[in-house]
Amino acid sequence: MSPRRPSLEREAALWREGRGLVAGVDEAGRGPLAGPVVAAAVVFPAFAKPIRGLRDSKLLSAAARERLAALVRVRALAVAVGAASVREIDRFNIRRAAVLAMRRALARLTVRPDVVLVDGLPCPELGCPHQAIVDGDARCHSIAAASVIAKTVRDHLMALLGGRHPAYAWASNKGYGTPDHLAALATLGFTPHHRRSFSPVVQLELIGR
Repeated sequence: MSPRRPSLEREAALWREGRGLVAGVDEAGRGPLAGPVVAAAVVFPAFAKPIRGLRDSKLLSAAARERLAALVRVRALAVAVGAASVREIDRFNIRRAAVLAMRRALARLTVRPDVVLVDGLPCPELGCPHQAIVDGDARCHSIAAASVIAKTVRDHLMALLGGRHPAYAWASNKGYGTPDHLAALATLGFTPHHRRSFSPVVQLELIGR
């Protein structure tokens, strides 16, 4: 069975109701041991046509994500990105930090959306009218576009951080707990970019006390 294609059905229903500014929002980087969580918000023009090949970012190759991210930026009415730092992740927990990143992305849009489409469950902490869509990045075009933008921006950031800390191979593993990353952690310890509230980073910190 081929992967589900994200559609504009939810957006079109809202456009027909007169709510012309619909934002899709999604985040990237909940699971890694290092680096910020990054969110993106995307608003397409009312009754826009879908971007061919757009999918949930996890189903795309890096090259396809780059190509589609460029198309999204051209075709969208507005695109914005927000992030929450490692310190905020450790202070608030990853879910609250992800919501903070999404709120920052929405606040940076050059237009004010009438409604926001968000992946997953309802999120009252967003503080704005929204509709939650389970598996939204696989079902909703605007959310899929946001997932691609968020993922490409975060990947670029992790490649930059990887240049400063090459032993952890962040350019390839993007901060996830791969064998090469875990081996560097065991040998060198953690950096300021590691999430100290995440296992196994927290165990290393406890051992070092």
